Amino acid sequence: MAKQGGMDVLGRWAFLIGVILAVVLGFLGPVSGTWAMVLVVIGIIVGLLNVADREVTPFLMSGAVLIIASALGGNLLGGLPYVGAILDALLAIFVPATVIVAVKNVFSLARS
Repeated sequence: MAKQGGMDVLGRWAFLIGVILAVVLGFLGPVSGTWAMVLVVIGIIVGLLNVADREVTPFLMSGAVLIIASALGGNLLGGLPYVGAILDALLAIFVPATVIVAVKNVFSLARS
């Protein structure tokens, strides 16, 4: 993902831990309260630290598809055990990450 360095390692670990945590928490039931905030903070860290300039467009495209698929899939498959909760937990990570990367990209374009 992003370039090498200390803060970038934090971003990579945040991404990996966030996805694993989202799946585990999804298996435990609907994610809310403190755990939802933890996932949102992880998403913010991922958005700030984990996407290099050359990765912005693929990340935004993948993030948008993931958000749409998770939101619609959560509604459609919410009746299946665990699936809706896992998709909602993934949304808690990827919505803030995608928004932050998009805002950073808009500021970058405005500077150009």
